[in-house]
Amino acid sequence: MHISPTRTPWYRVLYIQVLIAVVIGIAIGHFFPDAGKALDPLSKGFIKLIKMMIAPIIFCTVVHGIASVGDLKKLGRVGGKTLLYFEVVSTLALLIGLVVVNTLKPGVGFNADLTQLNAEDVAAVQAYASKGQSLSTVDFLLNIIPNAFAGAFTEGNLLQVVFVALLAAFSISGLGERGKPILHVVDHVGELFFGIMRIVIKVAPLGALGAMASTIGNYGIGSLQQLLALMLGFYTTSALFVIVVLGLIARVAGFSIFRFLIYIKEELLVVLGTSSSETVLPQMIQKLRGLGCAPSTVGLVIPTGYSFNLDGTNIYMVMGAVFLAQATNTPLDLGQQMALLLVAMVTSKGASGVTGAGFITLAATLSAVPSVPVEAMALILGIDRFMSECRSLTNLVGNGVATVVISRWEGEVTAEALRANLSDPITPPPPNEIG
Repeated sequence: MHISPTRTPWYRVLYIQVLIAVVIGIAIGHFFPDAGKALDPLSKGFIKLIKMMIAPIIFCTVVHGIASVGDLKKLGRVGGKTLLYFEVVSTLALLIGLVVVNTLKPGVGFNADLTQLNAEDVAAVQAYASKGQSLSTVDFLLNIIPNAFAGAFTEGNLLQVVFVALLAAFSISGLGERGKPILHVVDHVGELFFGIMRIVIKVAPLGALGAMASTIGNYGIGSLQQLLALMLGFYTTSALFVIVVLGLIARVAGFSIFRFLIYIKEELLVVLGTSSSETVLPQMIQKLRGLGCAPSTVGLVIPTGYSFNLDGTNIYMVMGAVFLAQATNTPLDLGQQMALLLVAMVTSKGASGVTGAGFITLAATLSAVPSVPVEAMALILGIDRFMSECRSLTNLVGNGVATVVISRWEGEVTAEALRANLSDPITPPPPNEIG
């Protein structure tokens, strides 16, 4: 006799709690703005808890995934395919953003007067620009090497963690049989950190509530209406990129993008509430393993994707830059726009582990292409928080799809198994629930 599994009450499911918290946060920020501002520590505290766990989880995931395979040829093959995929799809994202912003022309008629900008906003933009100018290609490459082994875990740079993890994995592989006990220890330590993460993620609704309440409290509901054309254009472009571009890639790989979005709905809602795709990185690792992707592929593709495959950030950068040119009546011919695209291809790679990364990389891009004054970024400073949500969601989906595609490319999972795992709620790891 078949017995149906006990269903969890809807109010105890994490993603529903996050959704309710977002609505409550918006209401608090609108009706009680001072109280909303005061709730900001809830968001910051939750994100700090998550970031506290990311480095050790990534380290254990990469070390176990690579060392357990022991095939350096496969590692090189997967790495090469991953970087090729990232570069092609990221360039597509940049081109699509460029086409859409030139078609919609959201900044035309804005006629912004830079002399009338708020002094505090200009100062904030200049601070971002100073950070952005430090993201040169040489500095970015040198920054992959941490100043100390422990520094990779304390500085919050994912590429540093991946670099140290790869060295550790190669070392364990080189030890042969003597390395197996070390690998078992790494595996068990990883289970410990994932267990801690399952505890931490239970407070995601509080983090989402604090983030939305403080944002609306600071900027007001009216900030959602200001610069609406740019926001709608960006959200629409990102949605089309996910559905059309990533959808076609997913279809070629043998799975449905819509099934995939449903599969990671909990993670998407947490990102929506916190505006950070890093908050769900450990859960994404488990979800992708549940689809049948090899641990070595997941451990390599996901962390590097956070620096090399930021589709949402790429779309935002070119749309934001051209919008500011239109808003300030700064002419940009085709050659200048292509130069902007080439610069963005480089500066977008420096966003890993940087707070406000999208805004900083936009400042870096404008600094390298001086046709558009960097000070004009003050025009979009107030809505960047709302743009950040869409950037993070698009980045998350892009990296998830990339991992599945590379796994399919490597023959680790069949299209049939993938479709079965996406449609069967029992096969994948269970969603995070409050229990």
